[in-house]
Amino acid sequence: MVVQQHRRRCGAFAVAAAVLGVVATSGCSGGGGAVADDRPGSGQAGETRAGEAGAGQARGGEARADKTRADQVRKAADALAEARSSKARTSMETATGGTRVTIRGEGGYDFVRRMGQLTVVLPKGPAGADEHRPVTELLAPGALYMKNRGAGVPVDKWVRIDTTTLEDGNLVTGGATDPLAAAELLRSARDVTYVGEEKLAGTKVWHYRGITDIAQAARVAEPHARAALAAAAKGFAMDTVPFDAYLDDEGRLRKVRHRFSFTNETGTVAVTSTTLLYDFGTPVAVRLPDQRDIYAGKIRA
Repeated sequence: MVVQQHRRRCGAFAVAAAVLGVVATSGCSGGGGAVADDRPGSGQAGETRAGEAGAGQARGGEARADKTRADQVRKAADALAEARSSKARTSMETATGGTRVTIRGEGGYDFVRRMGQLTVVLPKGPAGADEHRPVTELLAPGALYMKNRGAGVPVDKWVRIDTTTLEDGNLVTGGATDPLAAAELLRSARDVTYVGEEKLAGTKVWHYRGITDIAQAARVAEPHARAALAAAAKGFAMDTVPFDAYLDDEGRLRKVRHRFSFTNETGTVAVTSTTLLYDFGTPVAVRLPDQRDIYAGKIRA
């Protein structure tokens, strides 16, 4: 099977399985000394008008707070660009038919060059043995490079995938969501609520929850992310994606969890993708492979 040609509508998880060699089986009130109007009924009317005015002010304040929260989340990608780079950890869990598979990754990302490198560790086999070598992934605008891909690929060669042709835009294919794509996906955040203040690895963060729309994100994302997100908008069962985002006091995204959903032959597949970002400013060097080092043959599933 040639990965670039894998284009089935329900195949986002199938793509991930084929690429990585992993298959999952089946109110308070206030008092005071206000003097009531002594005209008949005026006290009740006055209280009603005051209550309506107060409720209107409260709703207005809530609306402004909602807008502020949503704006903060939508600007997460911009804050990352200002931070320039960071280390990253990723986790992707798929659940289907009562079976869960978790793929973990670790590395770094350069948000200025929009490039990253992750070492992705595949799950152990049924006997608890490590059946796969870690996969090295290079993330770049429009492309995913993988080394130690596995069956049929020489050990010294890379596999290159055009992420703009993938049904999921590489949101799940590589077993890790590109950290910058995860942030760009938040540009269409709505229905954002504030969950509370928390501690994350010793850092104070603000936890927000909401939903985002992949198709809308594709329209408002930075140019480097639009094509891949536009592809993803066609590949999932639902455009809306619930998320939890954790921002620090500089508006930087410290953690984000997206919950994707799509269907395949076995039913509904739920994918939870989590990205952790830390040690901002750490230099991240990413060198893309030369053309002669890229494998052009078929990849066995």
